[in-house]
Amino acid sequence: MSANTILFYILATIIIGGAIMAVTSLKIFRAAIYLLFSLIGIAGLYFWLNYEFLAAVQIVVYVGGIVVLIIFSIFLTHGSGEDMTAPKLSRSIFGAIAAACGFSLTICIINQHHFFVSTAKAIEPSVQNIGRQMLSTTAHGYVLPFEVISILLLAAMIGAIVIAIKIKPKA
Repeated sequence: MSANTILFYILATIIIGGAIMAVTSLKIFRAAIYLLFSLIGIAGLYFWLNYEFLAAVQIVVYVGGIVVLIIFSIFLTHGSGEDMTAPKLSRSIFGAIAAACGFSLTICIINQHHFFVSTAKAIEPSVQNIGRQMLSTTAHGYVLPFEVISILLLAAMIGAIVIAIKIKPKA
């Protein structure tokens, strides 16, 4: 096995292991930390593929933004050390069926898509070219995904605020 193959398997183990542990952990703070490891593994995969900009965006937006908001909301609710309730067996079975259906749908779509190798010359990855592409409204521009990410961050912030609001018990 080559070093690239070994590195890929290490990153895949970190990503999949972190994701499984985040979903199955009964402690909410540990689940957030496992999610952090999974997202860092994805950034490592981007670095391995030489997509440094995507890796930096992954770290800044998801690791630095979303996960930090989740952790702050956990600490604001004072529920970081408490165990979450174990899900009912019916919910676990439904979740497993939904995951299997999503996985099989993804495999079907990948098998039906015909991948091709482009012979077009890639643009130079300078800050000026990346900025033009990010703010472009043409067919290959990234204004819409950029705005969707900002809405995702806004939704995460609103979710953190809703979780952090304490409801006064009725006396």
